[in-house]
Amino acid sequence: MSSFSFSSWPPALNDEQLEALTVYATTYALSHGLIYLPAVASQPAIPSSAIHAPLSLFPSPFPRRLFALARRLQTTYNTLYARIATDVEFLDKVMGSIEGVGKVDHFVGQLWAGWKVLRDEGGLVQQPLQLGLFRSDYLLHASSTGEPLGLKQVEFNTISSSFGTLSQRTAALHRHLYASTGYYNVYPGMKSGAFPVNNTTAGLVEGLVAAHTAYNVPGSKILFVVQAGERNVFDQRHLEDELLEKHSIHVVRQTFDQLASSASVDPTSRALLISGTEISTVYFRAGYTPTDYPTPEHYATRFLLERSLAIKCPSIALQLAGGKRVQQVLAEPGILERFLQGDELVLLRENWMRMWALDEVNGVARAREDHARLVLKPQREGGGNNVYRDSIPTFLDGLPEAELPAWIAMELIEPPKGTGGYLVRSNAGAGAVKAEVVSELGIFGWALFGGSDAKVKEKEVGWLVRTKGKDSDEGGVATGFSVLDSVLLVDD
Repeated sequence: MSSFSFSSWPPALNDEQLEALTVYATTYALSHGLIYLPAVASQPAIPSSAIHAPLSLFPSPFPRRLFALARRLQTTYNTLYARIATDVEFLDKVMGSIEGVGKVDHFVGQLWAGWKVLRDEGGLVQQPLQLGLFRSDYLLHASSTGEPLGLKQVEFNTISSSFGTLSQRTAALHRHLYASTGYYNVYPGMKSGAFPVNNTTAGLVEGLVAAHTAYNVPGSKILFVVQAGERNVFDQRHLEDELLEKHSIHVVRQTFDQLASSASVDPTSRALLISGTEISTVYFRAGYTPTDYPTPEHYATRFLLERSLAIKCPSIALQLAGGKRVQQVLAEPGILERFLQGDELVLLRENWMRMWALDEVNGVARAREDHARLVLKPQREGGGNNVYRDSIPTFLDGLPEAELPAWIAMELIEPPKGTGGYLVRSNAGAGAVKAEVVSELGIFGWALFGGSDAKVKEKEVGWLVRTKGKDSDEGGVATGFSVLDSVLLVDD
């Protein structure tokens, strides 16, 4: 067992200290860009106000050895998913609309079918390079057998891996609170070296710059494909600012609706043009959910971007590689060896919980029997899509047999019990609320791959922590379940 007592966290504060820390935190957040647009029925075209992002007053304790392991594993995951995205046969089998998930999941099927058309017509030959900005998410796992805490992967994100820039600002917030108040010395074990520096903004931009540089057309720009009314716009704007101020690279922001009229592909060069401006790299902060494609025209716009010379982040292939069914298939015996060799295979497998497909033999029966320890996951991103524990039997009663291939069952990770936190949301007058919490660590990385030499250029570039009340199964910050947090390294 860990020598650090998770159940004793956070240290006690009196009312005066709690109020002072909350004022420090919220004013720091507002003055340093740790902000959101407020929740309104319709976002105005010209924003006139902002609120601080939901945040934690204290950083969350995390074993130093497991934090180092998560960062080490990221380079392996970067390479793994780059290789999956270039393995057409594998993706066709697992995610395709002939025998894979796409045959029962309309969203996945539409993406796969469009990707296949582009392959068949030679529309992807023009640009072999692909860029991934990734995030691998983890929870601490407390074994029922009394073994030391372990690190278990929740999921791997290949599209719109958000909160990189706001996570950097949250880590800076906690270092600032420690430097300015010492957290009132309520925890003697808190030292400056336990607050790891987070430079995710520069790291993610480094990946975008690598793609832009590889494209190598002077005057070209990077396209951010965004959702209309995006509240998390500042997380994106900080990337734009870094690109412009540090690298003199300009960004064009467009929604799918805007791109329907502004985007075109030069018939000779295959260059992607947005109102006449050539695009080097397409960075998707939209396109990961069916609601981003309300009409066939929206899918057509996505396929137009895909067939262009611009480097996609991600390509459709890489987006499909991030599917939950791929995560489950990788856990099957012998599959991982298709992509990797060496000692890292053991570390990755130790990193995974038990998983299986609902459409395999006895898959549904196993899910019913073990439902109290399971989560069911579909091929969706963005939070709010999973089915947990006691809700599983009733859900299975209404799930058509034909839709089983779209779902996987995964054993639930069991974080340390009794860990608390002070959570601060922007509700007027609410202040900080103490609650028992669960914290999820995300590690960012990027990979540029697909060239003629088959090499994967990649790097681990930073991290985030999202903390939620223990009774909340979902974990999205944008969906209102979690707050932004950072790491306090502890020894076990």
